[in-house]
Amino acid sequence: MTHVIRAARAADLEHLYEMAKLTGGGFTNLPPDRRALTAKLERAAAAFANSEEGDPETQKDELFVLILEDVATREVRGTCQIFTRVGQTWPFYSYRMATLTQHSKELGRTFRAEMLNLVTDLEGSSEVGGLFLHPGERAGGLGMLLARSRYLFIAMHRGRFADRILAELRGVIDERGGSPFWDGVAGRFFGMSFQEADYFNAINGNQFIADLMPKHPVYIAMLPETARSAIGLPHPSGRAAMRMLETEGFAAEGYFDIFDGGPTMTARTDRVRSIADAKTVPVTEVRPPDETATRALVATGRLADFRCCFARITPDGAGVALDPDAAKALGIGPGDTVWHVAR
Repeated sequence: MTHVIRAARAADLEHLYEMAKLTGGGFTNLPPDRRALTAKLERAAAAFANSEEGDPETQKDELFVLILEDVATREVRGTCQIFTRVGQTWPFYSYRMATLTQHSKELGRTFRAEMLNLVTDLEGSSEVGGLFLHPGERAGGLGMLLARSRYLFIAMHRGRFADRILAELRGVIDERGGSPFWDGVAGRFFGMSFQEADYFNAINGNQFIADLMPKHPVYIAMLPETARSAIGLPHPSGRAAMRMLETEGFAAEGYFDIFDGGPTMTARTDRVRSIADAKTVPVTEVRPPDETATRALVATGRLADFRCCFARITPDGAGVALDPDAAKALGIGPGDTVWHVAR
């Protein structure tokens, strides 16, 4: 069975809404709210329609929403998102871990206090996020296809994206749907539950954080153990995503989500494996794979015409021969150009 990644369309609203209801909370980029999802699709449509890359230093934050579709049934089975430059409309807040060392000569002791500082260090970075795969499809590498298709899209539209890229992983959520980190830190200042704050952020943006969040450092030793133990831990469902990010070259550098304490992974864009290794070649032939064929992710098209799928490719002179299923899923043939990276 073949699946393809394509640009999201307005008609995907109900599919996104049904998937959003399955996320279990803490998934800011995919809220179960039709109005918010409609706004996302409209914003993505504007980005896909904008053929001018412009000056990277002055470019606004654009959102691209991609969809995983079953080629045979046309069912939508997953989604992911790419932001060109975060923090251009609203400040992009993170907590960053720091250490304050103090020495008492009289006591003959040195104290090292870890603290969380509210920062906007990552403003202007690109972001990959919003990845959700339908629970019935979590096999066969489709999560990898969703995740890595974003990097091929970036490679194919490199001028639209920043030199640094980030990915926020959802943090620990308890059995009640709450966040131990939120309860121990920000929840004390906002008078609202994690679910309420997360939903409000997804629908209205995070300016309320700037208005109410304390700007002074938070000493970790003063937090309850439940909050301390959640700092930097991904949600159990995000552990595989964290491993994939590490494989791509992302690293945890002491940044954490201000809502649930989940880790924020960062990388230099051009050093992300699937971007650095991406190659562009012509398709010379469409034919069944032989023993020399290799497995790859293959993509074609610009902006709204972008499509990506798993394929079997065979080196053929200066180009590649493509297997028939992939050629059909991508809607291409001999003479067309593709980007590919090893699976």
